[in-house]
Amino acid sequence: MSSSGADQRLESTLDSLGIHPTTELVNDVIRRLRYEEKLAFRFFTWAGHQEGYTHEPPTYNDMIDILSSTRYKARQFGVVCDILDYMKRRNKNTVPIDALLAILRTYTDKHLTHLRKFAKKKRIRPKTPPEVDAFNLLLDSLCKCSLVREADRMFHRVKYKVVPNAETYNILFFGWCRVRDPKMAMKVLEEMMQMGHTPENFTYNAAIDSFCSAGMVSEARELFEFMRTKGSTISSPTARTYGIMIVALAKSDLMDECFRLLADMRSSGCLPDVSTYKDMIEGMCLAGKVDAAYKILQEMSQTGFPPDILTYNCFLKVLCKLRKAKEALVLCERMIKSGCEPSVHTYNMLITMFFEMCEPDRALDMWHEMDRRGCACIVDTYGIMIDGLFNCGRTDDACLLLEEVINNRMKLPYQKFDAILLRLSAIGNLHAIHRLSEHMRRFYNIAMARRFAISQKKKSMSLKRR
Repeated sequence: MSSSGADQRLESTLDSLGIHPTTELVNDVIRRLRYEEKLAFRFFTWAGHQEGYTHEPPTYNDMIDILSSTRYKARQFGVVCDILDYMKRRNKNTVPIDALLAILRTYTDKHLTHLRKFAKKKRIRPKTPPEVDAFNLLLDSLCKCSLVREADRMFHRVKYKVVPNAETYNILFFGWCRVRDPKMAMKVLEEMMQMGHTPENFTYNAAIDSFCSAGMVSEARELFEFMRTKGSTISSPTARTYGIMIVALAKSDLMDECFRLLADMRSSGCLPDVSTYKDMIEGMCLAGKVDAAYKILQEMSQTGFPPDILTYNCFLKVLCKLRKAKEALVLCERMIKSGCEPSVHTYNMLITMFFEMCEPDRALDMWHEMDRRGCACIVDTYGIMIDGLFNCGRTDDACLLLEEVINNRMKLPYQKFDAILLRLSAIGNLHAIHRLSEHMRRFYNIAMARRFAISQKKKSMSLKRR
């Protein structure tokens, strides 16, 4: 202890003794230095480098216990991780379960103290011991990194030492759903029920969604039937469950079954709401079932849920993305006839679609239609129009709109402003460059322009490295 300065006198002094460490001697010294964890770790490291000596598992356990559970100094969890890594590489064996559980327990006591203090203050008795909370945190971290197989192996190693709760099974279940392996997810679900935990409908919904995303519609239907016939009160199908199944059936061209399921949904007392209809319409449009989506719109009106602007825009967004201009315009007419006035976002989607189809005249028609219907243009609309006209070679029209932006004192986003300047410099319109620069000085200063230029340069350099 007198030779434990920052220099290497401790190690050189130990070397001068000429002793041959044994497991018994090392363990005794480490235990005597229990409250001097840094000094104990230096002796532990020195002993590990001596010829003819190798640390045994009890020595590792003692060192880990000192580093992670001392009450007098900061707990050295970073060093603990290094020891575990060294232990695994040096001895080529697995870390003892008891050591892992000890670390988990002490780590949780340190890093979840705010939860424990809150529970104590409110006189709430924690339902789970700290090691279960820590175990769940570890599994959740592995699953979120898509290391689900590693999490599953860890679970099977530890589940007989730490009693898993419902949250443990949910974490593993969602992990398998994340990596699109519904069969393994179902095994976790079955084991969860065997252990007496009842899955909630949120868990079932995730499983059904996972099955449908993986193209396993038959498995999704089986689980859905199980929910309807054998599920408990908290696991019965919700409007969300029906919506997932209806969209999956639509993608599989089972339209008759879609609407039969919709009728069953109403007869069972689970009434769809606007968000459910919106999800179904979006799913059917993405599946290319535009006619079925129109039937859903009719269904909404008949059941007392007239489509609102969000529902129509959701429908229109998919049609514009697929560049189905005729269906998009028919939908707009239907929207107006139903008394739902198109919003600025409706027109923005239509204008963007026509420019992407290289039809600037039809985009300009939409622009004028906005004015006729009294829908005020926002700065995003001007940005879409100016970009689209430049792309289509209509530079004169683009410059006229840019003049409107300047006259109306509208603030363009800096990135859009920079892009338009590049366009103007390409066509050599110095007057427009000067006008736009003077206009944007009202909103942006020179320092910001410099920061923007530097960030763009860094971005371009990082892309070149890739």
